[in-house]
Amino acid sequence: MKVTCTQADLARGLGIVGRAVAARSPLPITANVLIASDEGGRLKLSATNLEITMSCWIDASIEEEGAITVPARLLADFVNTLPNDRISLTVAPRSRQVRLECARNEASIGGLDAEDFPPAPVVKDGIDVKIDPKALRQAIGQTVFAAATDDSRPVLTGVDTKFEGNLLTLAASDGFRLSVYKLQLDAAVEATELVVPSRALNELNRLLADESEPITMRTNTAKSQVLFRTESAELVAQLIQGTFPNFNQLIPPSWTSRATAEVSEFLRETRTASVFARDGSGIVRLVVTPGEGVTPGKVVISARAEEVGDNEGEIDATVEGEGVKIAFNGKYLQDVLQSLEGGQLKMETTGPSSQGVFRTVGDDNYVHVIMPMFVQW
Repeated sequence: MKVTCTQADLARGLGIVGRAVAARSPLPITANVLIASDEGGRLKLSATNLEITMSCWIDASIEEEGAITVPARLLADFVNTLPNDRISLTVAPRSRQVRLECARNEASIGGLDAEDFPPAPVVKDGIDVKIDPKALRQAIGQTVFAAATDDSRPVLTGVDTKFEGNLLTLAASDGFRLSVYKLQLDAAVEATELVVPSRALNELNRLLADESEPITMRTNTAKSQVLFRTESAELVAQLIQGTFPNFNQLIPPSWTSRATAEVSEFLRETRTASVFARDGSGIVRLVVTPGEGVTPGKVVISARAEEVGDNEGEIDATVEGEGVKIAFNGKYLQDVLQSLEGGQLKMETTGPSSQGVFRTVGDDNYVHVIMPMFVQW
């Protein structure tokens, strides 16, 4: 194999696939990255941890075709130190050594046969849909953070992905909070429900950052694997088997108190309160007070920790219904507020012991629910 490409392209490609390299695995070759010549004068880079497989294609000049795997971390660290010039990668026939040349730098890295690298799964014959990358990125960003991080209930470590006609619904919950985002599709899709690992969606979100063309989402007939394909990259993940809980019953149909406030102000005061909440079980207290006459309503956001101190901040709000006192986990509040892109939000509740419901003003596609924390007022 003999190929040349730019240092910038190779570094970018290794950065993409490197996130799928296995950190610890009984299969040593999964610590390597596969480098292979591909059709159309492109170089293919692939990595896998057997749960997620990521591939990336970069422009290259291919003089001799071939393939090899080399230690991913070593290669990436070396390439990142090189000058912004063209890199030559050469593998002699029947050799396991890759020779790299760039400007006045040379290196030789030992690898393993490409034939021993786990093949990328072939995903086809299931649903096949095109999705706008910007809309999907927003949907993922406002849901995935609510997924569970422990494996006590594996299905909750994923994001429920449900297709119904022209509607795609993403939902994530760790048992204490719930995020639901509804996304309109350009074409109807057969009714399907999948649970996609949250880690896979986090990696997909990074791939979508610079995408403008619709991406492809595809599954196999057994609904055990899902593929996401952009113009120059591909991600394949093993789906989580199991039934996601019926989350609709966690969203209250009504409210007795609704406060509408600026997201930026709410986030600022929540961050301030969370400094004190760290030493107070993470509890942030909210007191919603309706306005009187020309006096606007307000939300007082506070936290206190015994023997440490306390703080109190206040923001203006339009309050409908009655006032309420309620407490939440400060991290959960920050997570949802940080996921919103400015504007205003509505916080709805029916009392201090019922869940808080957060919605964005002017957008009915998103709803977030947080269970309250019980405190002594």
